[in-house]
Amino acid sequence: MSVKVQNTPNRAAFDVQSAQDLRAQFQKDPQQGVKAAAQQFETLFLQMVLKSMRDATPQDGLLNSDQSRFYNGLLDQQMAQNLATQGNGVGFAKLIEQQLGRQMGVAEGQSAVAANAAGNSLPLTASDARHLQYQTVLGSQPTSVAYASSFAPISTIGNAPDNAATSQAFVNRVWPHAVEASRSTGIPPQFLVGHSALESGWGRNEILKADGSSSYNLFGIKAGKSWTGATVDATTTEYINGQPQKVVERFRAYGSYEEAFRDYADLLRNNSRYSGVIGSQDGTEFAKRLQQAGYATDPMYADKLSRIINGPTLRQALIG
Repeated sequence: MSVKVQNTPNRAAFDVQSAQDLRAQFQKDPQQGVKAAAQQFETLFLQMVLKSMRDATPQDGLLNSDQSRFYNGLLDQQMAQNLATQGNGVGFAKLIEQQLGRQMGVAEGQSAVAANAAGNSLPLTASDARHLQYQTVLGSQPTSVAYASSFAPISTIGNAPDNAATSQAFVNRVWPHAVEASRSTGIPPQFLVGHSALESGWGRNEILKADGSSSYNLFGIKAGKSWTGATVDATTTEYINGQPQKVVERFRAYGSYEEAFRDYADLLRNNSRYSGVIGSQDGTEFAKRLQQAGYATDPMYADKLSRIINGPTLRQALIG
């Protein structure tokens, strides 16, 4: 018996359980999982349309604030889901499903959808889902339009990965956790992946414990007085009066990447300093708001993060 994805108008669009249900659907019935994923991407497209419509309306008035924009974003998510799950939606889900069949080939040249129809069970991975999302939603646009940027190429950043395999492996590790964190913050998961890539050097410069094991702290979150969990001391660069200096700081340590992303999402949601970051839908603006909130002392922090989020390295890793 296949697991049914409860993707209905009665379910909150930001319910974190839905991502787990979708993974279970892929494992039990890949073909039905493709259909469920396509419906979610139709929801994503409709959310983008609603956001564009809202951005086109006047933003002044007494009720205009970061908080109201955040809750309007949640409303748009729910409305998009309701539209996509009523009847046959608007028809994009079917087109996306067909696009998957053309673009997600296997070694024998047979698509996953066709293979399942023929009785050959080919499990769809998280990379497949990302491929569908980015090839369909972004890949159909010219690169110059989808990723137009005034910033220098990503290769100019000191922590750029050595090769595509490094960035791909990193994204494979953190993507599911970024999706979960996205649902609770309203921030697109690719922005969160980009932030973790900047702070950890695409996983190559993770903060290590004294025994050489990972602290799983991908976001460079320090252990303040209120932190009661495990910690690790590490040397980091802080900018004091505009000058970089090496200092030893105490950082939080976690038991897994999942725990790290959950704590990161909690930090953004529960600390009033980051109220303007919650719900950000533009990568460059997300980076600027993080720096304005004091996330890091590096004066070029927003610039560096924007290059990663808008750059070809992350995009290629996401679409596989």
